[in-house]
Parts: sequence; structure tokens; C-alpha cells
Amino acid sequence: MRVPRRRGHPFPGLLTLVIVLCGFARGSLYAAGSDAELYRVASRLSPLVSESVFYISTVGDDSWSGRLAEPNAAHTDGPFATLTKARDAVRRLKREGLLTGSVTVYLRGGTYFLHEPVVFDPEDSGTAAYPITYAAYAGEEVILSGGSRIRGWERVTAGAGTPNELWAVKVPGVKEGKWYFRQLFVNGQRRQRARTPNEGFFNVAGSITLEKPARFQFDDGNIKAGWAGLGDVEVVALQAWAELRMQIRAVDEASRTVTLSGECTSSNREEKARYWVENARDMLDAPGEWYLDRQTGVLYYHAVPGEDIARAEVMAPVTTQLIRFAGDVPGGNFVENIRLRGFTFAHTDWSLSDSGYADLQAAYDIPAAVTAVGARFCAIENCVFKHLGQYAVALGKGSKHNRIQGNELTDLGGGGVKIGEPELPRNEAEAVGGNLVSSNHIHDIGIVYPAAVGVWVGQSSENTISHNHIHDTYYTGISVGWTWGYGPTAARGNVIEFNHVHHIGRGMLSDLGGIYTLGVQPGTVVRNNLFHDISSHGYGGWGIYTDEGSSHIVIENNVVYRTKSGSFHQHYGCENIVRNNIFALAREGQIIRSRQEPHLSFVFERNIVYWREGPLLGGRWDDGQYRFDSNLYFQARGEPVRFGEWSLQEWQEHGQDLHSFVADPLFVDPENGNFSLRSASAAAQVGFKPIDLSKVGPE
Repeated sequence: MRVPRRRGHPFPGLLTLVIVLCGFARGSLYAAGSDAELYRVASRLSPLVSESVFYISTVGDDSWSGRLAEPNAAHTDGPFATLTKARDAVRRLKREGLLTGSVTVYLRGGTYFLHEPVVFDPEDSGTAAYPITYAAYAGEEVILSGGSRIRGWERVTAGAGTPNELWAVKVPGVKEGKWYFRQLFVNGQRRQRARTPNEGFFNVAGSITLEKPARFQFDDGNIKAGWAGLGDVEVVALQAWAELRMQIRAVDEASRTVTLSGECTSSNREEKARYWVENARDMLDAPGEWYLDRQTGVLYYHAVPGEDIARAEVMAPVTTQLIRFAGDVPGGNFVENIRLRGFTFAHTDWSLSDSGYADLQAAYDIPAAVTAVGARFCAIENCVFKHLGQYAVALGKGSKHNRIQGNELTDLGGGGVKIGEPELPRNEAEAVGGNLVSSNHIHDIGIVYPAAVGVWVGQSSENTISHNHIHDTYYTGISVGWTWGYGPTAARGNVIEFNHVHHIGRGMLSDLGGIYTLGVQPGTVVRNNLFHDISSHGYGGWGIYTDEGSSHIVIENNVVYRTKSGSFHQHYGCENIVRNNIFALAREGQIIRSRQEPHLSFVFERNIVYWREGPLLGGRWDDGQYRFDSNLYFQARGEPVRFGEWSLQEWQEHGQDLHSFVADPLFVDPENGNFSLRSASAAAQVGFKPIDLSKVGPE
């Protein structure tokens, strides 16, 4: 019997041998007329076939079998064309009882346009022994795009003051109200929606009111009366640690007062808040800016020098989501053991209600391109998330034991990964926990929602956030917990370790940290992380920030340096342990304690504190409800070390730091981030153990 070789399978010889053996085992030799017939027979000889394989291709056809990696010579069979068809084919195998092994669906290289999310239900689940994997074919780039290409550009030549590089195109469906987008990507780069000012900010004259709707006064010429009539010109204002984005509803030029579409939050108002305005054609005055006229359906674009927009790939998003895992949490029926591997997720949009958006904190309520509810033992591995309008991934209600591993998440309108919900779970089925977020590269995020964070963990326990590289955010790097104060919480036992977190805040927002925690969190550990270069606009650019009610957290073996406001800050909390860390080179203060309470705030022991600027202690220290001991302190400019208002001797007379002393720790090169200890260091005398940073970051 001559068995034709199946083109493109990763192990063609092995699979052919299995099929042949299956034929002998069943006592039926056959001559296959096509690869498709061969694999149809093989799928029914299931006991010896350990894997079912399907293929998807941009040149595929959903009427074909999906069993071939490319079309056959006669173009009568080949790969599927869509992900949904492959998903349905797997469902059919399961219903017919033909699935006795794992399943892999390979997507061949190319761009697949998803104008609505692909939904995986419980019936799409694999098992622990036989998972179902959707993967990019080896060596080929697979883009799952929520966008659509824009073609047909023409140069705009009429009108006084028209830029030489202004182009326009009529976009179908926009004027009719069927399509409206808020992002544009040209040749793989995000472009700026028309805004003013082009660089920097305007400032509110005073503060934004708490009226319904909100109002504020502006300086002469910053806001035009005509913008109110357009209906969708937006003000984006930065409010302490968050932002608001609202439409302009009315402008009184006489009093220089603008009325917005909604109300702002009361907790984070800021005097003379910075803001900019977006989305009017008369703002279209800088290369790379664009404007979509909802009334006419015309898209305008100001090309950058040397850019041939007529030949460029211009993408505009059609959907806000790409993949959804939809388990039935109340019914206890979950989506399990599905793996997504090697894809690029791109080109999703963000949305705005008629009342606009006012963030409370961390843009926690912004959805994601890939979302999961009731997902368990699923994985997203070695993927790229880019050019997205919101968060990249969200593991919601009932999601447990999932892995987000080895991915790159960049150019995101929101943040990277969200785990859990803001509300407490009502029962165990709703609880979120045991998830792994590891070895991901998360950077350049918060482009639409500046307060979004790299990894956000809400009311969720026993998660591991490890070996991630997080940088270039406008707000916090990692946020854990969502209970303000000492109330009930479901955030316990989370492990944050071996992460490299740097260039956080970048002077955009305030009250932020490399890592930020909230609430009582017994079992939570922050260890072996590297935090550095953290800066805020106003107050609060901290390295490790235990905010309201943060309690029973162990913070150990971390290196924190070059922060604006302090290496460690505890607002208030109970019985945290801070030990064997290096805190260095903060500018405004080193160790900060904001609130005094009638219980032990934290234990601070076996740490090295090294600084040049600012005091050693900041905040309030009068009550003595803390315990310091066996620490090494050094003021690198040679100034006397003082503990607030006390000398070391006076501090020790208060019972603090009885086994501590002042000495140069002899770091190798602290100014350039090398905090290895020289052999003559006195650090060992206080029991400090060297911190190995070689494992920090992605593995």
C-alpha cells in the first residue's frame, strides 16, 4: 500500500505510521485517494491515534475538511478558513465520540479578521490529559485582528491652510451609524487622534466641579464654543491617580466655562488639573494625526513626512474583543483545558458612553481583548498583544488555575492583565484564584486610560505573579487587593516574585508605586523583585506602596532604587514584615509612614537603606507602633543620620534599631544599579543576606 505523505504536518512520518498501524489493527488495508480521506479514516481508528489535528489558512475554505495544512492540487480539500469553523469541527468530534486524544488546531501564517469575538463555551473544553490547543503554525506569524483595512485615499487639496500631506477617504458605514472607530494604525504604528495641544497640556483654572454634570473654567482660547455642537469632542483630564474622559456638552465663552457629559469622582480631584482635548477637525494640525467625521463618514489623515498613505497598510478597529471564554459559573459548568499559543492579538477599539468615563483607580472596570469567565486550567502562551484599545487579558468570575505565560503586551490603550473582580465572590464557584502570570513582557501601556496597570489583582487569592518585565507605564506596575481598610477581602496568599518593574509613572499621575497593595492579605508575599525609576507628577512615586489597610504582608529580598517619593511607604496597615531588602537613592524620603494607629504597623529588620537626598524617615513616627532592628543605614553624602527628629542614640533609647548601625554597605556601583556587596561589606553583621537578582525577569 502506498500512503501519500501529508504535507505540512510537524511529524508526517510518525503520523503516517500510526495510521498504517491502525489500518492493520482493524484488519482493513485501504488505498487512500486523498489526504482528506486518509484523515477521515484515521479519526475513526481512534484508539491508536493520540492527537487530532486541524488547520486554518487565509487561503482555506470552511467547506473543506480542515485536515490538510494547505489546499490539495485539485482545490477540492484543504484547511478551514476561520477559527469558528475549526472550533465547531472539534465540537462535532466530541459529540460523535470520535475524540480520544488531544486536539491541535494550527493556524497558518497571515492575518485573520475577527469582527466579533470567537467564543469558547464549556462544550469546547479539553481535559487535563487531552487539552485542546489553538496554535500558530511553527515559524509563521498569525495575527488575529479586530480591525479592517482602510483603502481608497485621496489627497485633500482644497481649503486655506490645508496641510500638504492631508489625505481623506470615505469610510463605508460611518455616516449610516454602523461603524465608528477611535483608533487608527498605519504600517503597524499607532496614530494620534487629532488633539490640542499637540504636546503637553492645558490646565484647569481651579478645579473640576462635583456637579452633575461636571464643569470647569478654562483659560482663554483653550476651548472653542463650536466644539460643543459636534457632540463627540472629548476632554481628557488627569485627576491625581486617575483620569476622566468626557464629551463637551456646552461652552460659555463669556465666563470661559465648559460643561462636560458626566460627573467626576470625588476622591481624586486635583487643583489646576492638566488636560487636553481630542477629536475635532480643526485640531488636525500635526503629522500623524487623524480625524473621523461621524456626520460625513470621511476619515482625514495628516501623513508623516515620507509616508505614502496610498500604499500604506491602514487599520481601523471594528470590535473591542477578540476571544471570550464563556463558562456557566452559576451552573458549575466551566471552560477547561484550552490553550492559545503563538498568536498576535491586534487592532481592537475602546468605547465611551454618552456620559463619558471617570476612573476610580487603575482603570479596573475597562474590559479586555481576551476575556474569561468561568475558565479553568486554560493557558495563553507565547502570544503578542499589541495595538489594543483596552486591557489585554482579563480573568473574571470563577476563573482558576489558568496560565498567562511568555507573552508580550504592548501598545495598549489600557493595562496588561486583570485577575479577579472588584466585588467579593458570593460563593466558591465565583471565586477567582490560583492563576499564574509569569514571564511576560508588559510595556508602553495606558495610552487611552493612563491609570491602567501592568498586572491588576482584585478580589482574588493564591495567584502567582512572577518573572514579569513591566515598564513604561503611567501608573502603578502591579496592583494587588481591592478592599480599602480592614474590611472583608478575598485577596490572600498572592505571591509576587522575581519581577523587574521600572520606569513606572513617568511623571504622568500621582499616588502610585512599583507595587501597590490594598486590604488585609494574610499569606501574600512580595519577594525577590527589582523596582526602580519610579516617578509621579505630584506626590507619591513610591517603590513598594502598602496602601489603606494593607496588612499581614511579607516584603523581603527586594531591591528598590531611584524612586521619587520613597522606597517603601505604608499609608496604614497592620503587622507587615519588611526584611532583608535594599532601599536606595529615593529623592524625597526613604521610608514613609503616613498614619498612626493603635497597633503594630510593621516590622522593619535586616534591611539596607542607602541614600543621598531627603530624610531617612518621612511621615508620622510619634506613637512608636513599629519595630526596627538589625538594619544598616548610610547617608552617602556623609551627613548625620537622623531618624525623624532623633539621633541614632535617641532612636535606640526609644527601643528601636538596638542592633543596627551606620556604615557604608560597599555596594559595587549603586549609581548604575549594581547593588552587589563588596567582600568587606558590614551588611553581614546585621544578618543581611545577599540578594540574587539573576533570576529576576522572564525565564
